[in-house]
Amino acid sequence: MAAKVDTAAIALAIQAEIERQQAAVDYDSMSSEELNAAVMHLTERLEKAKEALAKKLKPEVVPLVAPSASGGNFPELPWGVGNQVDAEKIRAYLEKTMQERIMVIDGAMGTTVQQYKFSEEDFRGDRWKGIEQELKGNNDLLVFTQPDTIRDIHKRYFMAGADMCETNTFSGTTIAQADYKMEHIVYEMNKLASELAVDAAKEVTQMEPHRPRLVCGAIGPTNRTLSISPSVEDPGFRNCTWDEVVKAYKEQVAGLMDGGCHILLVETIFDTLNAKAALFAIDEYFEESGCPRLPIIISGTIVDMSGRTLSGQTTEAFYISMAHSKPLCIGLNCALGANQMLPFMQAMANAAECFVHSYPNAGLPNAMGGYDQLPSEFAQEVKQFAELGLVNMLGGCCGTTPEHIDALDKMLAKEKFKPHVRTVKPREMRLSGLEPLVVDKQLGFMNIGERCNIAGSAKYKKLILNGDYDKGLEIARAQAESGAQVIDVNMDEGLLDGEYAMNKFLNMLIPEPDISKLPICVDSSKFHIAEAGLKCCQGKCILNSISLKEGEADFIKKAKIVKRYGAAVVIMAFDEVGQAATLEDKIRICKRAYDIITGPQVEFPPEDVIFDPNILTIATGLEEHNNYGLDFIEATKYITENLPYAKVSGGVSNLSFGFRGLTDLRESMHAVFLYHAIKNGMQMGIVNAGAMPIYSEIPQPMRDYIEEVVLNHSADGNHVERLLQFAEEEKEKKAAGGAGAKKENKQEWREKPVKERLTYSLVKGISEFVDTDVEEARQLFDTPLEVIEGPLMDGMNVVGDLFGAGKMFLPQVIKSARVMKKAVSYLLPFLEAEKARAAAEREAQGLSAQVIDTNKGTVVMATVKGDVHDIGKNIVGVVLGCNNFKVIDCGVMQPCHAIIQACKDSNADILGLSGLITPSLDEMVTVAKEMERQGYKIPILIGGATTSKMYAAVKVAPQYSGVAMHVLDASRAVGVCTTLLNADKREEFIEDVNEQYAEMREDFYAGLASRKFKTLEQARGMALQVDWKANIPPTPKMLGTKTYSDFPLEELLPYIDWNPFFQVWQLRGKYPNRGYPKIFQDETVGEEAKKLFDDAMELIKDVVKNKTLKAKAIVGIWPANSVGDDIEVYSSDGTSTQGVFHTLRQQEEREDTTYLAMSDFIAPKSSGIKDYVGAFVVSAGFGCEDVCAELRRQNDDYKGIMMEAIADRFAEAFAELLHAKMRTELWGYAPDEKLDVDDMLKVKYDGIRPAPGYPTQPDHTEKPFMWKLLNAEAETGITLTDSHAMLPAASVSAVVFANKCSTYFQAGKLCKDQITDYAKRKGQTIEEAEKWLGPYLAYDPNEA
Repeated sequence: MAAKVDTAAIALAIQAEIERQQAAVDYDSMSSEELNAAVMHLTERLEKAKEALAKKLKPEVVPLVAPSASGGNFPELPWGVGNQVDAEKIRAYLEKTMQERIMVIDGAMGTTVQQYKFSEEDFRGDRWKGIEQELKGNNDLLVFTQPDTIRDIHKRYFMAGADMCETNTFSGTTIAQADYKMEHIVYEMNKLASELAVDAAKEVTQMEPHRPRLVCGAIGPTNRTLSISPSVEDPGFRNCTWDEVVKAYKEQVAGLMDGGCHILLVETIFDTLNAKAALFAIDEYFEESGCPRLPIIISGTIVDMSGRTLSGQTTEAFYISMAHSKPLCIGLNCALGANQMLPFMQAMANAAECFVHSYPNAGLPNAMGGYDQLPSEFAQEVKQFAELGLVNMLGGCCGTTPEHIDALDKMLAKEKFKPHVRTVKPREMRLSGLEPLVVDKQLGFMNIGERCNIAGSAKYKKLILNGDYDKGLEIARAQAESGAQVIDVNMDEGLLDGEYAMNKFLNMLIPEPDISKLPICVDSSKFHIAEAGLKCCQGKCILNSISLKEGEADFIKKAKIVKRYGAAVVIMAFDEVGQAATLEDKIRICKRAYDIITGPQVEFPPEDVIFDPNILTIATGLEEHNNYGLDFIEATKYITENLPYAKVSGGVSNLSFGFRGLTDLRESMHAVFLYHAIKNGMQMGIVNAGAMPIYSEIPQPMRDYIEEVVLNHSADGNHVERLLQFAEEEKEKKAAGGAGAKKENKQEWREKPVKERLTYSLVKGISEFVDTDVEEARQLFDTPLEVIEGPLMDGMNVVGDLFGAGKMFLPQVIKSARVMKKAVSYLLPFLEAEKARAAAEREAQGLSAQVIDTNKGTVVMATVKGDVHDIGKNIVGVVLGCNNFKVIDCGVMQPCHAIIQACKDSNADILGLSGLITPSLDEMVTVAKEMERQGYKIPILIGGATTSKMYAAVKVAPQYSGVAMHVLDASRAVGVCTTLLNADKREEFIEDVNEQYAEMREDFYAGLASRKFKTLEQARGMALQVDWKANIPPTPKMLGTKTYSDFPLEELLPYIDWNPFFQVWQLRGKYPNRGYPKIFQDETVGEEAKKLFDDAMELIKDVVKNKTLKAKAIVGIWPANSVGDDIEVYSSDGTSTQGVFHTLRQQEEREDTTYLAMSDFIAPKSSGIKDYVGAFVVSAGFGCEDVCAELRRQNDDYKGIMMEAIADRFAEAFAELLHAKMRTELWGYAPDEKLDVDDMLKVKYDGIRPAPGYPTQPDHTEKPFMWKLLNAEAETGITLTDSHAMLPAASVSAVVFANKCSTYFQAGKLCKDQITDYAKRKGQTIEEAEKWLGPYLAYDPNEA
């Protein structure tokens, strides 16, 4: 019997021999003739290989047995037939599946069609054989002329693993088909395309019924853009209108629906306004036709690494513009490969509240416009989206084929990645221009710039009436630069075609990014003019306004139209009777309008409803007008408290119309009015941004006169007459002013040479003479750079040496940095001029114009995502800057991709990551992993209050092959960075760190292994035992909540704990002078500590006097009982459960026989004894961020860090004071307590106030329930980030226990049985619980 031939082995052997022979060829030794011959031979072989590959790729087109438009003989899909499919069944299937696995959409139709190499005749077919125009390239036409092939392509994609395929209708609109003169067949084209795809879906579903297939009706962007002019000369010109685009899309939708598609896919959006028109058409079609509302998927296109669409929107702004359509899924496709798309997909996953998808190109196009990425390479690149949990659906765009989708589907089937978990965001108004704007407490009062309003600006009116739209744009630009957050545009003028003017002005404004980055408020009393404005804006706008003036039917009709455009709406307090003037009318009309618009007839999102209760003119001399200001303020309070999520706005200039011509008085009236209106809930207003004075800076007696009139109250009742008299006097006054000369302080050191004077200034932190001395030094050197590298750096080296030797302390170094920055700032214009001159000289010599930087190295620093604390980071940055490192400070709450991009942009040598709260630790690991994935090797330094050397060794360093290490504080940072960038010392230092960290990891895991733990059940059996009948919980004097809106700072001063303040500045006394005030006696740091303390007290005095910071708080007490390890919290009357505080129990074995959880401190529900729990949130950080930003702009880091440190001290003092108030007054269980502050700080009182995120309860995710209980955000403006850090940063929160048995403890390490139980009780996955409690786990979750 003949032996069986192993063809595969023979092929491998031949291949190996060919490779051996090729490797042996010595091309360098060949002659030119021989090389030419080799090139020709290899080229010939390459062409043959290409030809063979093309034959392999091109499938044989075999006519199908039943490809007709009426469908094949296959069972119907589960969703039903034609345009009456079961939309809810489709939606339910997609919702369920996208939460279970990552679904797959098909690849590129165009790329796959190209494999068939159709000729002009193939495109024409018999139907269009005789027409004149060329049809090749009109791929959508192939549904008529090559239906078998189009159906076969769908089938190939389905068989490759696609859950859904797109119809061949990317250009299926009358606008796109006009290029081929095929507008008349658009409906038929879309219907047939749907039918072909549905037929293929039926066939494949019959083969794989466990995975039913779906068809997406593909709606492309058209070849026109509504946001961009095709004419460079005329930016306001558009070659199509909104109405034309809507009409075109509506016809396409009709065909797709009648063909039986299951999903509508608006895709490859490069202009958001086009997409809004498509969504408008879809919604209008659904309403008019009565067809089932199919799920909508939206896919945008980011055109380059700027992260913006072609029309300029960021990813987040794009999502906000689309969100009104409630898409099932949103994502990005086309333009970029997966690697380039990653940061924008991360942004989309963070922004979107729906499912998220991506279908990128097969890499970037080659020089010929083709795509070279192989299927396996494509699958590997998109894998990162799944690994990072960013998507619920993946597919391919340009360059992808069924083979690419097959590789993708196989990868997903093998890896079984968990799909993206949809983001849940608080209900807030979200607007957008080119950039997003979230209208929340963090934003504060939103200025709607009024100067592009014909009714409000005579200058603007004159320009528009004269047709000078360009100069009108300059007014808009000035508004944006002056701080307006929304631009109001109004064209209501009898002599003007308002609709034309609105359209023209906005079309000219949209291409101006410095203006159109802001959302637009289209403002008109004539609805058709306002609607014309909506048709021009790609972002999410505000429409101002609609009302009940014409009755409910008209109101409902207009509200539905505004909702269809995706805009927020202003509702004027008008009804059929007239304008609301009194408080009673304002409340009645606003309540009625709210109930209608948010009710079932319209279902308008309440967070997008803005009421204008009419700001009317006061102090007119008519008594009935005197209460108009107060009525508006009180109506605002009613709306804020009784109409959930609704906002309040108004045209503020109306208030002061009676004082025209007195600009200062009018703007002061607006400031006083807003001061009171904002306190009562007014979130936004149409104001002249940048013109109003600060309330506290309005001179007296004018402010008092105005305040009396605004609030319509004074002791004598003559306030209106008083203000009118003041106004008359103001008309007669003339401006006057003067200035005094400042005497220079002559001191002995001022007589020394300039170099010594500069060193003295730097060491002593004196900035008074720095400009004079630097200018004198500049005259002594050839270039300004030599001044920096010479006397200034010499002086800073002295500072560095003194700091390193412990002879200067951190506060002094920060002051030195302030002087250095001022000196460099003075030299900056000279440096730029010198740099330009040097570059020109180098270019003239044929050299590179780049000038080499002479700093020690570049350090990028960032506080990681979710964390808002940056005092420590700022200090380290200043110290490094003083030692000639270039520091790039990214700021706080920085996402991973932004940090890595900063490293790339600045060619960083070192990355420093900072964080205070425990979730920051996990984010640092994320950054290290991503740095590793992208191939970075630069050192990563981590620091912050919750970080540690052990955490760096155990959690961060193993994720990164470059060095990742912990740095304790600023005093260590300079030495570490210097060593890491020293070529002679670097390797030995890194080796030492790695060895040390490896030993620490071994010790850590050995320690875990040697530790003994109780099971959760055993620990619960050893819980604290309390005789509750003998220890009856004290009954609070107050139940519910109490708010403190502007607590006097001076009352907090006695409660300040100064010890953490000195720790921030790294001043530590030695025994017996460790703490405050003994630190002042320390021989080493005492003198500097006293100076620092005096500076702090001086700043505190200024803060208290000028109310620079504002302290707010809310406290609550409620009935509660424990149920196991949880604490149930009840309503004040005890009739309902408001929610649960979850607690964690100690498990680590120790000598103590009691294993505590916070629930032990509350009487069990089973005992029948009533108990209580409290909570509070305080902040003294309101105003801090703005002040610190301004100080940094002034290069005053010392005062900026001092302000942050003081705000923190005030916040902690407020917490101490409030807890004392709870004990003695509000709860009142210790009414006779007479503790001084020292005893309070030593916790010599009954009860505790542990904070979520700290050792007693280390889980930050307990905070949202506390915020809900207290209504903390609405009442105080204190908010939580995604990682549950508090904003403002200077904030403190706590759960409060009163019973004597309560005590502070550390939960310690937690075992898997408790984490599993805890996650189940909280409704979290185990992975979520492990993420939030990572540092407290007694096991490695990756191995558990």
